[in-house]
Amino acid sequence: MSLVDISEFRRLDIRIGRIVSAERVEGTDRLIRMVVDFGGVRKQAVAGLGHIYEPDYFVGKQYAFLFNLKPKKLRGVVSECMILAAAPSEDEVAPLKPEKEVPDGCPVM
Repeated sequence: MSLVDISEFRRLDIRIGRIVSAERVEGTDRLIRMVVDFGGVRKQAVAGLGHIYEPDYFVGKQYAFLFNLKPKKLRGVVSECMILAAAPSEDEVAPLKPEKEVPDGCPVM
């Protein structure tokens, strides 16, 4: 394990976002396209969680996201942020969410 300096960590903009819609990416069984509200700014995320969760599971809930992720196209869909999760195994993934409701877009420190 390599150690990181606090300045490296500060480059990561981690925020709480609320998923306003979610659907499977056409032609896949694992990819879910999510529209995430960060308090007035909406971004799209593509997550490989469809083998564990149905898309509707996420709608209306808050999760932690890497907000300043460089956009990447996955199966023709652009992912602009990334949901954060704990993953003891490939089939056991727990998306990270705040313990209580916080404002959408709230920074994670």
